[in-house]
This record gives sequence, structure tokens and C-alpha cells, in this order.
Amino acid sequence: MTRNSLLATLCLVLCLFTGLAHAEPEMTDHPININTATVEELRALEGIGESKARAIVAYRENHGPFQSEAELTNVRGIGEQILSKNTPRITLE
Repeated sequence: MTRNSLLATLCLVLCLFTGLAHAEPEMTDHPININTATVEELRALEGIGESKARAIVAYRENHGPFQSEAELTNVRGIGEQILSKNTPRITLE
């Protein structure tokens, strides 16, 4: 193996591992309790990234537990569309 092809292979492997480290959380079928879920668990919801997940946790810490799924729309950046996509996967306990 030549030096250039070895370097190219190493770069490719590094890129693959870096890509895996930043992969989106895997969608799960189990319900997510929005009153207890962590930022990482909330990111499994459709349309919820890091900043929206942090906003949900912050809202919960400032206002107490969610009383209904619809209250989730009080969180900045979360509207009816995101709510409707996730309603089957959201639980309140």
C-alpha cells in the first residue's frame, strides 16, 4: 500500500467514525414521558433537536410538569405540526 492510499484510508475511517459520533438519535417506538425525559430522550421525537429538547426541559423546570400534550406548544419553536406528529409517542405520567 502506498503512502497516499494509506493516508486516504485513514482519513476515510476517521470521517466515518466522526459521522457516527454526530448521528441523530434513533427513533424509538416506546412512548416518551415529556415530564421526565432527558434532552437525549426528547431528541428522539420527530422535529425535536438539541435546542428544542433543551427548551422543553427548561420550560418544565420553570413551569412544573406538563398537564397536557397541548401545553407543549407553549415551548418556543414547537407548534401544532410538531405536536401532531408526536402525539402518539408522547405520554404524561
